Amino acid sequence: MELPGLAFAVWMLICFYASVSGYPNGKVREACTSMIPCHGTSPQLSPEHTITVNGTEFKPGDSIEVHLSGPVFEGFFIQARDAEHLESPALGSFMLADRRVSQLLTCGRTKNSAVSHTSKAKKKHIKVYWIAPGNAPIRVQFLATVVKKYKTFWVKIPGPIVSQTSALSPTTPLHAISEAIPTSHPVSYLSKPGDDDAYLCVGEDHRIHTITAYLKGRSPPLLDSENALEDASWRLADGLLQCSFRRSIHLPDHKGRFNLDASYYIFLADGEASEGGVIHKHHQQPLITNGMYNITGLPQDIGGSRSPRLIKAHGALMFIAWITTVSIGVIVARFFKPVWSHSFLFGKEMWFQVHRMLMLTTVMLTSISFVLPFIYRGGWSQQAGFHPYLGCTVMALAIFQPLMAGFRPSRHAPRRQLFNWFHWSTGTAARILAVVTMFLGMNLTALDLPDPWDTYTMIAFVTWHVGIDVLLEIHSYCLIRKVEVIEYDRVQILQSLTSAEAEGRLFKQIVLTIYVCGNIVFLIAFLAAINQI
Repeated sequence: MELPGLAFAVWMLICFYASVSGYPNGKVREACTSMIPCHGTSPQLSPEHTITVNGTEFKPGDSIEVHLSGPVFEGFFIQARDAEHLESPALGSFMLADRRVSQLLTCGRTKNSAVSHTSKAKKKHIKVYWIAPGNAPIRVQFLATVVKKYKTFWVKIPGPIVSQTSALSPTTPLHAISEAIPTSHPVSYLSKPGDDDAYLCVGEDHRIHTITAYLKGRSPPLLDSENALEDASWRLADGLLQCSFRRSIHLPDHKGRFNLDASYYIFLADGEASEGGVIHKHHQQPLITNGMYNITGLPQDIGGSRSPRLIKAHGALMFIAWITTVSIGVIVARFFKPVWSHSFLFGKEMWFQVHRMLMLTTVMLTSISFVLPFIYRGGWSQQAGFHPYLGCTVMALAIFQPLMAGFRPSRHAPRRQLFNWFHWSTGTAARILAVVTMFLGMNLTALDLPDPWDTYTMIAFVTWHVGIDVLLEIHSYCLIRKVEVIEYDRVQILQSLTSAEAEGRLFKQIVLTIYVCGNIVFLIAFLAAINQI
């Protein structure tokens, strides 16, 4: 007799503990079975909120629009269950209409089988979409728990019951509400140089259509008047629209359709389709296989990339030039003249030779990288924003720098100081514009690095470079001050100066080594990101 009392006490303790903070973030998986919030009070009896749907019948894969509305409330929890067994687990999966106010939860083994709030912000209306599973029962009922205030809530508010109709043949498109379907549509197409054989999955007039089309160059797809596809079907899974179909390997009566017993590049693109099925240009690069594959071969993970190789090479070379070679070359010229003033390489001071070698490497890498997008695009890109304009400016400054250096006056010439200022100003402007150009280029569709990782990493690199520069400036200032004090005291001048120079040389070499290693780490991070897309 004591054990049930102990269990009840433990249950009350758990509910009391949970009620301290409630579930303002909507993570209410603990209530998946009972749908009862542990708020320490009993639920209200007469519900004030209602559940409505846009249809009363469904088939596996169909989408039903579900609305929860009523007086202002803070939290909610929606499920669909077997109408004959309301204590059974949640059925089907949901899709969100507004991620700001609702979120998907997994109850039991069914992913996205429930919907809850994201915060306790006040709301009056919630809209979600329920996707009928393949093993759905004959009748399904929607249930909702609504929290008006912390101690005012209703549990398992009964909603409409929807019934399953007889299954349609797989060749018939399944009905769905247009808003329930993502506006993006997948487009698969087989490609050889020239024309493309395309297959489109498009939402139009509350239906999903799987159709064939032709693509030529960068022109919009030309829809085929005769559809050669059979057994076309579709489904929504994990928020993605998936289409399947069959077609004959050879289609001699359909001009332009490729024979499937040959090897092709395979493209997969997604974009938007407006009312009436009007197809718009995709917002990101298509996923393209790295090689040609036989469609009729054994299934395999063929992989691919959303970024063309020429654009990847463009980005990689620019990162090498403007993160590594130019940055190290500037540090060497700015701070290592006194350190390597007595060291020579090929008859010239070492600092100068290292600086010149790194800067010429930067110009060479930039020049090679500069032409790659023009080769890929076949001309100027009108959709790249300010990136190409700034890139051309950086290219011009990069070429102007070595040309100006070729007319450098001698060390003691009257115009040498003017040259130094022009040389420094041009180089600094080129580096600043290069960083801005890289910021813009990282988010272009042709080279869309992970966001916001790319922005934060570039900010970290700029901070790293500026920090090292400031550190060496402070060290140089302190060393100069130390030498001035020694000269003023006139005590062991030669020995002290030699000691100060040796101390400064060692510190700068350590800092340079750390700086080079850090730059290489940043470079590897960006190159790895480019390789992954």
